[in-house]
Amino acid sequence: MTTIASRGIAGTAFSLRRLYFVRFGFAIVWALAMFTTASDLGPFAVALLVLYPLFDVAAAVIDARASRTTGSPVLLYVNVAVSLLTAAGVAVACASGIPAVLRVWGAWAIVAGLVQLIVGVTRRTMGGQWPMIISGAVSVLAGGSFIVGASADDPTLTSAAGYAVPGGIFFLISAIRLGRAANGARHSVNP
Repeated sequence: MTTIASRGIAGTAFSLRRLYFVRFGFAIVWALAMFTTASDLGPFAVALLVLYPLFDVAAAVIDARASRTTGSPVLLYVNVAVSLLTAAGVAVACASGIPAVLRVWGAWAIVAGLVQLIVGVTRRTMGGQWPMIISGAVSVLAGGSFIVGASADDPTLTSAAGYAVPGGIFFLISAIRLGRAANGARHSVNP
């Protein structure tokens, strides 16, 4: 039983590690692109704003498939639904301006952060999850700041672009730590 559980954890850790490296790369590239257009809602900014939650949908689906052996993926499917709604909400909010976008983005950051935090806590035994737990908590706080920032005199999307950078860094740290967890689980299965 322990050998099977260790193999499941090692396989999940390996899959999540690859996914987290991709999420890191995407977050950094997206943030750099978003910084170039953060002061207005042109077509490029709108496309980027809709793309980010859609990427989160794809990542959550991959995560759910990869982690079936280590627990229930229900919260990941909740994240899929929330991120799909967010992509649509952001697309609609773009017609109303940056404050509306920041409110939708903030609500999404709060809910997605809570999901990430809870999933990280449930995966603690896998290893490499403390960065995800911290990232989830930071996301909740950032979401609140987006909502508050929407009421500023001249709001911009710079904070949304900046939000992706620490998230990407947390994914990178977790990917590195998951590599250790995957190797440790493999060595305990194959002495």
